[in-house]
Amino acid sequence: MSTPVDDPLDPLSRERSHLAGSRAALRAMREDVESLDISDVTANWVNAEVLTRQIDERIKALADLSDTPLFFGRLDYLHAPGAEQAEGAEGERFYIGRRHVHDAEGDPMVIDWRAPVSQPFYRASKKDPLDIGLRRRFGYTGGDLTAYEDEHLSGPAAVTLSGSAGEARTSKLLQQEIERPRVGPMRDIVATIQPEQDEIVRSGLGGTVCVQGGPGTGKTAVGLHRVAYLLYAHRERLARTGTLIIGPNKSFLHYIEQVLPALGELTVRQATVDDLVAHVEVRGADDATAAVIKGDARMAEVLRRAVHAHVSMPTEPVVVVRGSRRWRVPAYELEETVRELLDRGIRYGAAREALPQRIAHAVLVQMERSGEAPDDRVQDSVARNSAVKAAVKAIWPPVDPAKLVLRLLSDGDFLAEHAAGILSEDERKAILWAKPVRSVKSAKWSAADAVLIDEVNDLVSRTASLGHVVLDEAQDLSPMQYRAVGRRCTTGSATILGDLAQGTTPWATRSWDEALAHLGKSEGVIEELTAGFRVPTDVIAYASRLLPHIAPGLAPVASIRENPGFFEVREVSGAAEVVAACGELLRQEGSIGLIAADARIPALSEALAEVGLTYLAPGEETTRQTRLTLVPASLAKGLEYDYVLLDEPQAVVDGEPDERTGLRRLYVALTRAVSGLVVVHGAGLPVQLG
Repeated sequence: MSTPVDDPLDPLSRERSHLAGSRAALRAMREDVESLDISDVTANWVNAEVLTRQIDERIKALADLSDTPLFFGRLDYLHAPGAEQAEGAEGERFYIGRRHVHDAEGDPMVIDWRAPVSQPFYRASKKDPLDIGLRRRFGYTGGDLTAYEDEHLSGPAAVTLSGSAGEARTSKLLQQEIERPRVGPMRDIVATIQPEQDEIVRSGLGGTVCVQGGPGTGKTAVGLHRVAYLLYAHRERLARTGTLIIGPNKSFLHYIEQVLPALGELTVRQATVDDLVAHVEVRGADDATAAVIKGDARMAEVLRRAVHAHVSMPTEPVVVVRGSRRWRVPAYELEETVRELLDRGIRYGAAREALPQRIAHAVLVQMERSGEAPDDRVQDSVARNSAVKAAVKAIWPPVDPAKLVLRLLSDGDFLAEHAAGILSEDERKAILWAKPVRSVKSAKWSAADAVLIDEVNDLVSRTASLGHVVLDEAQDLSPMQYRAVGRRCTTGSATILGDLAQGTTPWATRSWDEALAHLGKSEGVIEELTAGFRVPTDVIAYASRLLPHIAPGLAPVASIRENPGFFEVREVSGAAEVVAACGELLRQEGSIGLIAADARIPALSEALAEVGLTYLAPGEETTRQTRLTLVPASLAKGLEYDYVLLDEPQAVVDGEPDERTGLRRLYVALTRAVSGLVVVHGAGLPVQLG
C-alpha cells in the first residue's frame, strides 16, 4: 500500500523495483515460517504433528513461483478506502496479486485478489469507477515484468499501453493473457476475471449457485476461483466442515488440480461421483435402458420401501428379568413405539439404535411406579438386556445396503413388491439381473448400482455433510447421482457448473431447475455466462450450427476475442494425412489436441508411432518437448488445447447410441480449441454442420 504520486523514475523501472521488493518480502515471510521452533509450544506429539503439518502447508503456500507473476494489477484510489470522501482526501495505491505479501513492518506490498479492497480491479468501469482513479494491468514474459497498461476511470484520459503509440479501446494485455499458449495443466484466470464472473466468484457461502455456461465462458475457472474466495472469506468455518470439488473423470481432475495451489489453497479435496459412492467394486456396465431407469429419481422411493419393509410389528411382549423381578412391556405398547419411530422419518439405523432405549424407558416407568428409583445406568443396562436385544433384532433388523440392492436386482418378486405403482413391468425387467448372484463380492456391479447402494447407505445412516461442494460438468449426471452429491452438502452450499448443450449421457440434465431439485437445493440461483473468452470467433460460430439440433432455445456463446482464430475444414484420404496435419500444427507454439472417435484411437495411435510422433494421454501434463495429446472424444469434455485437430466428425456422432447424443459429443470436441481448429474428414460431414 502506498500513496499515489508521480513516478520520478521511468514508470516501468519503478514497477519492476516494486516487484523485486515484493519478491524479497515474500522470501522473508517464508524464511520466518521456516525458522519457527515449536519444541517448547506443543504439549504432546499429536499437537506437534498437527502444528508441523500446518507449518509445512504455510511454507508451500508462500512459495514464489518463478513463472507466476506475484502481482498482475494496480489500483490507485481517489480516496482512502473506507474513509469519508471529503474534498482533498488522500487516496492510496494497492498492488493486486494471488496472495498477500507484507514488508518487515507489516505494511502490505501486495494485496490478495480476494480482499474487499481488490474488488474494484474486476468491477470498476468508467460508468461506475468505484472511487478508482487509475487501474493498471501488467504484462509479463517468462516471469519478467515487460509492459503495463493504464485505464483512467475517473477522468477523460484514454487507455495507453507502455511502449506503444496511440490509444487502445480494449485491454490488449487482457487479450494477450487470455490467448497466451497453454502448456501444462490448467492455470488460474485471476488476472482476467470479468465483472459477470466476479459476481459469481464473490457470491456468499450461504447460497447455492448454478452456472450455465457454454464452451469457453470460463465456468470451470469461475467455480475454482469461487472456492478460493470462500476459503479466504470463511476460512475457519470451511476448515471445520470441508470443501470438495467433483469432476467428471480423473483426467479432468488432473488437468485442474494445480489451479487452487497456485492461488495458495492446498486443502481442497477432489473426487469423481464414482469415488464418492465406491462402496463396492464396479466391474460391470449397464445398457442405456437399464442405466436410465436405475438413475431415475423414482428409484429412491423403491429403495426407501425396500429398507423399511424390514421393520415388522411386534406380536409378543418383551419380558425383562432383573433380580427377582420381571418387567413386561406389552406388544401394543411396543407397536406404538415402532410406529412413532417410523412416523418421525429418521434414518433407519438411528431409529434402530433408539428402539432399545425406548423399550428400556418403558421398563423404567414401571419401576418408578413400583417405588424404585432407577437412574440412567439402569436404563442403559436394560437396553442391553438379552430379551430387549432379541426383540430389536426381530422388529428392526440390521440392513446391509449392498445386500439389499443385490436382492432387489436379483429377486423379481422382491422388486415387484416394492416397485409397485412406481416402475412398470418392462422397467423392472430391464434392471433385473439375468443370472442370480451368490454374494456381494461376486456381483458385477455397475456404476449406477453403486449409486443405489449409496442411497440405501444414507437411508440407514446419515451421510456426512461438507461446507461447500463444487460440481463441474453437472449436465451429465443422473437424478440419483445428483442426490448422491446433494447428500454431501445437506447443511452446506454448492456451486453447480455445466452446459445443457454438452450433455452426452442418455440421462443428461434437461433443466437446471430439475437438477437443483434433485440436489435438494431448489432455492439455488441460476446464472448464465454467454461471453466466450477461450474459443475463437470462427470456431464457436461453426460449432454453434449444432445448437438448434442439440439444445433448441439455448443462447449461443458470443466470443469476445478480437482474434478470429485459425479455422479450416480439410478432406483427407487416410491416417497418414491426419498425422501430417499434426506435424503442421506442432510448428505452432502451444499444446495440440488430436481428438477422435474412441473407436479410431488405436489406428491413429499406430499411425503416430510409425512416424515417431510421441503423444500424451488426456490429463497427462504437456511439456515443451511433448505437446501433442491423443484424446478419445469421450474424454474431451472440460479439456482445452491451443490447437485442435478433429478427426472424422461423423465417426464421433456414430460412436454414440443416438444421434442427439452424438451431435452433443461432436459439439464438445469442436469447442476445445483456444487458438485454432482443423477438421479433417474422409467420410462426409454431418449434415447438421451444413
